[in-house]
Amino acid sequence: MKTTPHFQDADGFYEQLMDAHVGLSREASELLNARLILLLANQVGDARVLGECIEAARKMPVPVSDPS
Repeated sequence: MKTTPHFQDADGFYEQLMDAHVGLSREASELLNARLILLLANQVGDARVLGECIEAARKMPVPVSDPS
């Protein structure tokens, strides 16, 4: 599993991702994310790597919301 940035254009990808959610309801946005995850997982293909990615994502700290 790669843990260092491996994007050719991280900012461009982020902008595309945010643009894809514009105008969607929360439910439609969550469905888009789920479909994207499945498409990207299919690109990875390796069950071991996918499992490592799931575990790493679960271990990432949850951001604390700003109460102000």
